[in-house]
Amino acid sequence: MTTTLDARTLMERLISYPTVSRDSNLDLIDFVEGYLSDHGIPSTRVPDETGTKAALYAHVGPQIEGGVVLSGHTDVVPIDGQAWDTDPFEVVEKGDKLYGRGTCDMKGFDALSIWALVEAKKRGVTRPLQLALSYDEEVGCTGAPPMIDAIVASGLPQASAAIIGEPSMMKVVTGHKGGIGFDVHVRGFEVHSSLIHTGVNAIMFGAKLIDWCNEMNAINAAKDPLEMDAGFVPPYTTLHVGMVSGGTAHNITAKDCNFVLTFRAVPGEPGQHWVDLFEAKVAEIEAEMQAIHPDTGIDYTRKFDVPGLKPEVEGSAEQLVRQITGDNANNVVSYGTEAGQFQERGYSAVICGPGDIAQAHQPNEFITIQQFKAGEAFMERLLETLA
Repeated sequence: MTTTLDARTLMERLISYPTVSRDSNLDLIDFVEGYLSDHGIPSTRVPDETGTKAALYAHVGPQIEGGVVLSGHTDVVPIDGQAWDTDPFEVVEKGDKLYGRGTCDMKGFDALSIWALVEAKKRGVTRPLQLALSYDEEVGCTGAPPMIDAIVASGLPQASAAIIGEPSMMKVVTGHKGGIGFDVHVRGFEVHSSLIHTGVNAIMFGAKLIDWCNEMNAINAAKDPLEMDAGFVPPYTTLHVGMVSGGTAHNITAKDCNFVLTFRAVPGEPGQHWVDLFEAKVAEIEAEMQAIHPDTGIDYTRKFDVPGLKPEVEGSAEQLVRQITGDNANNVVSYGTEAGQFQERGYSAVICGPGDIAQAHQPNEFITIQQFKAGEAFMERLLETLA
């Protein structure tokens, strides 16, 4: 007899797989694929180019459009350097909280979605329910686009609502900023630092590009935000560099400097606008470097490009989730999600999931029992709607 797991047990199983983005998620995918198969639900894998990771999607119900897709990511952020009081890859209940890496972001929602899909198969639905589990969301939402493309190419009936279950305290979120990231490599020319005027210090010239980020942030903060951007915190595009490496010794002009430069762009400003400004600043600094030595420069590659989620006019996803939750407030967030990628490919998309984003990526990450139960209640009402 096939064993049916409740949502809490499913979350415990998912948490037990240490699917940090730098590592494989295939053990988790194996489990989900097998569990769905045991309940008569076929699923499809979408492997990455290395074969060490995969996304997975599944469909329950009639082969018609107008259904709902529940979307979540399977990867989690590292625990390196974090002081945990419990095993990060075990769900531990303490008081009113469930601790574990991914309880909040976002294996709690993944577990609820798997549970709902199996229940939809058992109970029967007149509108389809679909599941979409991606990889590498935490490193720039790079796993979702090939998964969505595969779903569309498969001929699977397109859902009328994509619910991305990032932690929102079960509030309806209809907009988020876009994200663009560049890997930057500044190539300098080494000389003894006493002859700095004849060398090109990659770190010091890289610092000019980093300080440009500070300048742009100050300019953006001083502007009056557009109406569509006013709800974001902060209500403007931000530029950020979080890690820098380079140099070999204190008395040698640095030959190399590496960092990641990222933009979180408000919907009112196209991402390409910031790409153009970035490339113009790179060209300006590079010209200064090459005036000293021609074999220097700045190389950069696009690390990720995540479209923002734009509020929709009478969007079917928003209407459905507002009907289920009763939340009629206008909510937008500054972090990026895969919702914009679903929207970009023709889905009506919305964010709604259990847990508080403030707990995401933190040591002793948790979801409250109350929030997890709120997620269960949401799935029950969704099943009633689809039936």
